[in-house]
Amino acid sequence: MAFGEGLYGGNDLITFEALMSHWQHPDTLAIHGGKDHSDPQRALATPLYQTSTFAFANTAQGAARFAGEDEGPIYTRLGNPTVAELERLVAKLEGTEAAVATASGMAAVSAALLGSLSCGDHLVASKAVYGCSFALMNHLLPRLGIEVSFVDMTRVAEVEAAIRPNTKALFLETPVNPNLEVVDLAAIGALLAKHQLLGIADNTFLTPLLQRPGDYGFELVLHSATKYLNGHGDVIAGILCGSKERIAEIRSTVIKDVGAVLGPFEAWLILRGLKTLPVRMARHCESALKVASWLEAHPKVKAVYYPGLPSHPGYRFLGRQMKGAGGVIAFELKAGLQASANFIDRLSLFTLAVSLGDAESLISHPASMTHSPYSPEERAMAGISDSLIRVSIGLEQVEDLLGDLAASLDKV
Repeated sequence: MAFGEGLYGGNDLITFEALMSHWQHPDTLAIHGGKDHSDPQRALATPLYQTSTFAFANTAQGAARFAGEDEGPIYTRLGNPTVAELERLVAKLEGTEAAVATASGMAAVSAALLGSLSCGDHLVASKAVYGCSFALMNHLLPRLGIEVSFVDMTRVAEVEAAIRPNTKALFLETPVNPNLEVVDLAAIGALLAKHQLLGIADNTFLTPLLQRPGDYGFELVLHSATKYLNGHGDVIAGILCGSKERIAEIRSTVIKDVGAVLGPFEAWLILRGLKTLPVRMARHCESALKVASWLEAHPKVKAVYYPGLPSHPGYRFLGRQMKGAGGVIAFELKAGLQASANFIDRLSLFTLAVSLGDAESLISHPASMTHSPYSPEERAMAGISDSLIRVSIGLEQVEDLLGDLAASLDKV
């Protein structure tokens, strides 16, 4: 559709797509990247198409849409204009051709794996991932005849040694949840090319503003959109990005037939949140570095795991594959498990909750919460200690956060 008549003087018509080819900065894309300006009312805010189904003008149009000859909407499980705008926007931010939104982050993980693997295939996965991702790969996939090997993705030789003739894909997070190890995407990407494997990356912790795995050869990039993309703690959602061909196949099989689709209202909320993603991420990163530096200097803190600290092995990737270190910190106290639990319970400004990326600062105990699907032996293998504490730094005044931490640490 023509857009911008008279905007720059004269009567030249400038298409929205032509304008967007010049607007590539993420700050601008986060606001304008998904819009198609097809709304005849020209509403500034994205229209909310809160409907289950769409009417056809006649039977010929209905038949054409089901045959794929007409791209108009049919039924919200198959596609919805509000959801489609979110998909276009996140795909642009990730630098991929397409995306499909899902009902949760785990629905995006499931769609990536079930849509890419078959009985007899082998998957190489990071030994430390989100607990439910681990449960899916360790418990459900083997029941479907899919073998999974868990390795240390920071050791490229170990990753390559795990590749078999039937290996189909590699799955990883970076930074790793919850111990914040950083994986060398360029090195793993080289393995993907060498062995012609599918790369799947969970980019939830950094968002496409700070890291784009697709630039390193990963064909599928996913997010728990519940977290930073939405940013307000009021949505459960996921999104999976990739090529038009691969996303279309996953949409027409796993998404359509399993049905874990995102509702239009949830998509509308995420679109609203994405407009402020650049300013939120800048604040998250700035405050997280201050908190991590303060914790590292505290005499009662045993270790701090944050890639923004020069002492962290992942620090060398800043300015290369990562534009920032994100807003999540992990640390351990010089205290036992009960004392660490008491420390958490005494906090008043940090909220004890299992999520991240919200305006509120959150704190959790991975071993007993997010990573409880791991056995104690599996947690030890993955480098997740029982005393590890994970915090997601929110948007509060950082001095208030430090005061809350200091008051509780004084009593450890």
